[in-house]
Amino acid sequence: MNKSILTGLLSLGLLAASAMPAQAQRDFSNVEIEPKPVADNLYMLTGAGGNMALFTGDDGAFMVDDQFAPLSEKILAAVGELTDKPLRFVINTHWHGDHTGGNENMGKAGALIVAHENVRKRMSSEQFTKLWNRTTPPSPAGALPVITFTDATTFHWNGDEVRVQHVGPAHTDGDSIVIFTNANVIHMGDTFFNGSYPYVDLSAGGSVDGVITNAARVLEMADDQTRIIPGHGPLSDKKELQQYHDLLVRLRNKIKTLVDAGNSKEQVIAARPTREFDEHYGQGFMKPDIWTGIVYDSLKQQ
Repeated sequence: MNKSILTGLLSLGLLAASAMPAQAQRDFSNVEIEPKPVADNLYMLTGAGGNMALFTGDDGAFMVDDQFAPLSEKILAAVGELTDKPLRFVINTHWHGDHTGGNENMGKAGALIVAHENVRKRMSSEQFTKLWNRTTPPSPAGALPVITFTDATTFHWNGDEVRVQHVGPAHTDGDSIVIFTNANVIHMGDTFFNGSYPYVDLSAGGSVDGVITNAARVLEMADDQTRIIPGHGPLSDKKELQQYHDLLVRLRNKIKTLVDAGNSKEQVIAARPTREFDEHYGQGFMKPDIWTGIVYDSLKQQ
């Protein structure tokens, strides 16, 4: 394990509890960080929370998202097993704690945190999420992204051109996708939930139509060999993303028909417009009635 990562590990035990948002306090002792090869020197890392990506090479390690603070020691240990180079950058795909909870620890380990400017804005101030009736306090100063951008930024790193592209209101108002050009891999963050209805954070500027638009955008970028890392769910590809996009369009249109007919939110939910897909897509935390309500609210906000 390289010196930079080892130094970072020494301080993580004390940082873990303080960096952890209250809503994410739970037992992580049995969580294992599992690397899955995606392309040469590029891995998807899973544990608890959003899927991470790790890109290794002579320039140093480059990571997308960092899950929860109590997992930082395990994440850095996994990085150390895959490369002897220091972790230099962490990209946040959006502001939610299951993707940014390790920021402070990764910064202590020597990484620079990079994100869209709206990620820093939301992490810097108290956030209220209406759907869950939950308030998230501001993140510690050490957890905030130190490099922000408005539209896109590009890393010429480890022999690849890695583009971090803001995609407008989708899962939130600060979403970015990360495109590893030469490797032909795209990390979509939480604009893609593979195998379940997607959570759209309307309180943070999200939009169901924005999620659909972004899926269409990535489909235009991808080819049949593109590997796609979703924010949640297994490693994917263009075919599965097309299925996800088409499902969202179909259900959005069904719900819009009910909304345009003057039905209330309760009536739309009671109509169960998603029922033929619930057995497959409605078994996660995003239950069909909750998701239908999110689509209703998103359409009404337009």
